Amino acid sequence: MATLVCLHAHPDDEALSTGGTMARAKAEGHRVVLVVATNGEHGEVPEDLRDGETLVDRRRAETEASASALGVDRVVWLGYRDSGMTGWEQNADPSSFLQAAEEEAAARLAAVLEEESADVLTTYDWHGNYGHPDHVKVHRVGHRAAELASTPRVLEATMNRDAIVRMMEEHRDTDELFGEAAEDFDPNGPADDGNPFGTAEADITLAVDVDAYVGRKRAAISAHRSQVTDTTMFLEMPEEVFRAAFGTEWYIEPDVEGSGPRPGWIFP
Repeated sequence: MATLVCLHAHPDDEALSTGGTMARAKAEGHRVVLVVATNGEHGEVPEDLRDGETLVDRRRAETEASASALGVDRVVWLGYRDSGMTGWEQNADPSSFLQAAEEEAAARLAAVLEEESADVLTTYDWHGNYGHPDHVKVHRVGHRAAELASTPRVLEATMNRDAIVRMMEEHRDTDELFGEAAEDFDPNGPADDGNPFGTAEADITLAVDVDAYVGRKRAAISAHRSQVTDTTMFLEMPEEVFRAAFGTEWYIEPDVEGSGPRPGWIFP
């Protein structure tokens, strides 16, 4: 049995980019640990919060439900505040993940990696897929923590920009892919940090087949029901379209020269 640790920025991030990998790892008998850097304070506030219940309470409960759907063995919260999008005043909050000392945050994660004897850590690509400050920080903190803990393998979760463009072209006359949101989404246009979304296919090195686990992945996304804007468009996809969109998860192996994704698995 090996141990996979997945580092994510906010509650619900785990479901989209590494949910299938976590579910597959668990199904194959491995230990799976989810680490969430922030509490997601700046997500959507649902109208049905109970008396005394906060958005953080709700999002933590939703994450636990998502983790259960994926078979996660342990959820760890680093406890930082959500930093908000680039340019928001929340970027300057001293308790935000963005403002956290990188070495201190990495030490917190390294302690988990050491305690779990982690074999693989997933973090994000260099710009966190779309430039969100917390996602970029996950990339840096993840790599530093792996150095501190001597974790054998680090994989950068990313999105295949060229595959998304191909799917959008295939479904351009329908609303099956992203629904009305597709009108405002250009993967090649500037994301939160001004760079295109995700990673060009030629720079991705690993394609992980999670087709058998898309049902669990969809259940994990559904668990985050408070975040309607972020989740609804995925859940409204027809099953076959969802499977095509999310049946493969994409990674960059930092020490492997980019030559296009090769089929493979996270463990040797």
